[in-house]
Amino acid sequence: MFAKILIANRGEIACRIMRSAARMGIKTVAVYSEADTDALHVKLADEAVPIGPAVSAQSYLVADNILRAVRETGAEAVHPGYGFLSENAAFATALEEAGVVFIGPSTRAIGAMGDKIESKKLAIAAGVPTVPGHAGVIADADAAVAAANELGYPVMLKASAGGGGKGMRIAHGDDEVAEGFRAAASEARSSFGDDRIFVEKFIVNPRHIEIQVLADSHGNTIHLGERECSIQRRHQKVIEEAPSPFLDAETRAAMGASAAALARAVDYRSAGTVEYIVDAERNFYFLEMNTRLQVEHPVTEYVTGIDLVEQMIRIAAGETLSIAQDDVRLTGWAMESRVYAEDPFREFLPSTGRLVRYMEPAAKDGSVRVDSGVAEGGEIPIHYDPMIAKLITYGDTRAAAIAAMRGALDAYYIRGVSHNIPFLASLMAHPRFNAGNLTTGFIAEEYPDGFSASDLVHEDPKLIVAVAAVVHQRVTQRVAAFGGQARERDLTAIVGVEARTEYPLTLTPGVGGDDDRFAVTVDGDAYAITSAWRPGQPLFEGAADGKPVCIQVDRAGVRYRLSHAGGAVDILIVRPDIAALNRLMLHKPPPDTSRFLLSPMPGLLLSLNCAEGDAVKAGEALAVVEAMKMENVLRAARDGTVKAVLAEAGASLTVDQPILEFE
Repeated sequence: MFAKILIANRGEIACRIMRSAARMGIKTVAVYSEADTDALHVKLADEAVPIGPAVSAQSYLVADNILRAVRETGAEAVHPGYGFLSENAAFATALEEAGVVFIGPSTRAIGAMGDKIESKKLAIAAGVPTVPGHAGVIADADAAVAAANELGYPVMLKASAGGGGKGMRIAHGDDEVAEGFRAAASEARSSFGDDRIFVEKFIVNPRHIEIQVLADSHGNTIHLGERECSIQRRHQKVIEEAPSPFLDAETRAAMGASAAALARAVDYRSAGTVEYIVDAERNFYFLEMNTRLQVEHPVTEYVTGIDLVEQMIRIAAGETLSIAQDDVRLTGWAMESRVYAEDPFREFLPSTGRLVRYMEPAAKDGSVRVDSGVAEGGEIPIHYDPMIAKLITYGDTRAAAIAAMRGALDAYYIRGVSHNIPFLASLMAHPRFNAGNLTTGFIAEEYPDGFSASDLVHEDPKLIVAVAAVVHQRVTQRVAAFGGQARERDLTAIVGVEARTEYPLTLTPGVGGDDDRFAVTVDGDAYAITSAWRPGQPLFEGAADGKPVCIQVDRAGVRYRLSHAGGAVDILIVRPDIAALNRLMLHKPPPDTSRFLLSPMPGLLLSLNCAEGDAVKAGEALAVVEAMKMENVLRAARDGTVKAVLAEAGASLTVDQPILEFE
């Protein structure tokens, strides 16, 4: 077994690999860019080596930097994680030539399966069903249009070297193909240094289901069941689960056998994933093979009890698989939510900044796991993927795993950057999701106008008001030194800032002589609240009518901001006479910014498509801003004329920075 390995990655996956290595008694080496000097993976490693500037193309993607770190530290093997150099055959070859073990498959398998065009040809040769498509590389936008017309719409444009949703576009017509080809090629060139694009038929109402395989260098290949990854946004997975609520035993066995056959066809070794598109009749089609560890691997670990990182390391060290196919059992249900630094209320635009407060939900009875690479006080930089962490829950049934996820999301406290927890909570509460009626179009179909606060309808809004009253009582006790005297109080809750709703309420503290028990009546509905919460604690944990409750608490001026089930509401608790006066208060309207094109996120202004004096039409592409390795096209909201250009191409933008001013 290895004495020391280097992890050629960053963030949560680097930390995840280090934890398994530590359990195996293996020392670890971290590499880090200038942006990651104080990152968690650097602190967890036994050694750490700087490898260059913040931009990944000058640090994490430079094989020579990694090789230098290997030589300096004497690492015997390198685990690449996912992304970056994980599926780079040239990197694996360079390690082999240097006498260092690559913890992953052979260069032949990487080359064969890492190229989506070549892997499709191999799958066909191996008898694996594939999606109809154009077999070769598309030369330009015109050729893409021709291929799309031959296949019939809709089609999918894909980067041959792509992954993680980058370099992919769905097109329903010629114009969308031409624009999508240029955007996908540019995105692929930026992310992978390879702008080759191919076209294939888009399967309507598809499910994205993948099979996890393990293979050693002694001819043993097994599969570990499936993961359903159909909940996606912009081809980026959001929720993953194991097993799939859709597959039956017969389809599962057929898909597993297909994946294992493909792995054997390329003499695969290590952990790998064969991804399929599955239609409504459970017909499955090969999509691609990822020759690396997947982001969503923890759900498979939960239901099989197998540590995939440990298996990868043991296989790379030459060991024989200790698990046979008959040993694999799928027990219970696991769910994974990807927690991103992005603002779901602003079209999921990336968010950067410092994690001012950061508290992960506590693991309870093994039902909650958090794979993260951040800590309170850390930075979410602009240069990398905006994932903060992966939140994984487990239960005996799918319903239990979802319930555990909803509770864990309530307890996940993040401040300083925007995050997608409200959206994740909405998904977990969605009736269609709970019914298991999933497709890759789920988000587009259920949130056609994007995500908004109206998608978060609380099951019991008066409960939030009752908790706010208890919070107010605790704060009042501290300020006025009441000492927790039991007395009845008539109050009014004013919910909201602009659109306000009033609730009359009565609060009785110290019920039964217990300082942590409260009786609250909100507009005629009674609640028994129990909690030891004290001012300053971010989580209000306790019980409401005997049922567990966890609500996040912040101050917003004189109001309390309570967050629960994805929603946040500002509540002012006052005496009834103060509430009457509050109704007379005027509210200053927000400033009008409609005559400006604002950058919706921090990022790099890649291009500007207009100049001063130009007339623009609604929907016209005006600028392209790159952030978190994704290109975002900014379009005109209405017809107008450009009065002034306020930022030049190549400029680094802050959120809401003006780019253009219109007359």
